[in-house]
Amino acid sequence: MTTSIKLIGIGDSGVDSLSTEKKQFIEDSDVLVAGERVLAFFDTYNGKKIVIKGGLKKVVADILASQGNIVILASGDPLFYGIGNYLASKMTLEVYPHLSSVQLAFARHQLSWQDAKVVSLHGRSIKGLAQKINGEKKVALLTDDINTPNAIADYLLDFGFHEYRAFVAENLEGADERCRHFSLEDMRTAEFSPLNVVILHATEAPKVWPLGIEDEEFSQRKPDKGLITKKEIRVLSIQQLNVKEDSIVWDIGTCTGSMGIEAGRIAKNGAVYAIEKNEPDLANCLENQRKFRVDMTAIHGKAPERLDEFPNPDAVFLGGTGGNMKDLLATIAGRLNEGGRIVLNAATIENLAKAVETFKELGLTVSIIQAQISRSKPILNMTRFVPLNPIYIITAVREEI
Repeated sequence: MTTSIKLIGIGDSGVDSLSTEKKQFIEDSDVLVAGERVLAFFDTYNGKKIVIKGGLKKVVADILASQGNIVILASGDPLFYGIGNYLASKMTLEVYPHLSSVQLAFARHQLSWQDAKVVSLHGRSIKGLAQKINGEKKVALLTDDINTPNAIADYLLDFGFHEYRAFVAENLEGADERCRHFSLEDMRTAEFSPLNVVILHATEAPKVWPLGIEDEEFSQRKPDKGLITKKEIRVLSIQQLNVKEDSIVWDIGTCTGSMGIEAGRIAKNGAVYAIEKNEPDLANCLENQRKFRVDMTAIHGKAPERLDEFPNPDAVFLGGTGGNMKDLLATIAGRLNEGGRIVLNAATIENLAKAVETFKELGLTVSIIQAQISRSKPILNMTRFVPLNPIYIITAVREEI
């Protein structure tokens, strides 16, 4: 019968990082659970050892099948991007954290961190990092053997994050601990230990764009500019999409990428997927992504082709349908998550009527906004208004069951 399960945080210095109380817990235990690197610190342990390797499901089963007092060891604070949350959902634990690697790194940097943005890239894709950290003064990044400090520097420079200097803390509390300051350019080519934390500290204020970026700020096709969802229509359409922080968004016929970029700046913990049939427009979209620091997936193709490469969406925007409205809307509606929304902008009453009819046939709830917007323009010492093309903003919702 299991008497107790204790989850104890441990530092890179091994046994020396543990208090007398924690050492006694280990000495009194019957089972010791840890990764291979941590278990190596306890080569004289006489009880049963369970190695954490691969998936945690089998490890949990082995723990629950064990007898006596059990100690699980994990690096740093097990409840900070560690295994603690998962284990706590499967069993009753007593948790004894160590200092987290981020806390130690900021201490070595002698920099406060209560206002820092912390992002784990350990075992995760770097995709979308740009919008997560843009505008942050302090950022801590947990790395791995793919998302190394070198790869992070390349990524940040590609998105123009020149305001940051980096501090890399390696092997914290270990015998070969090393901490160094870098420019991002220098960090691209330096060598690092696999165990490291990267801190970014802004030395100047970055450019942070508001909702409703001015049309002229986007790179657009020349000489026939205008293939962009205008700022006012863009803001209204974003509102109708009901984009949330973790939304999966599709931008169909993205062109300049303006809608995807605005959505991506909201869905920082989600993702944006865009498709564009014209290669020159796609090139502008990629350029605009870097300028506005929104890292979204944009591919060449004509929808509904290639949409099977995207995960199911919560929100879908269509600036147009390319003449195959029924097939396209049917494909999108079939993939739309429960509670999801499709927003289609139509400039003609014929497309309005066809879209509404199709959405209703697909069992979606439809609402329409007619947007007639004019912008002021000076004339001599007076002001007149220049109208934009009237737009029908059609919203179709898959109601939650």
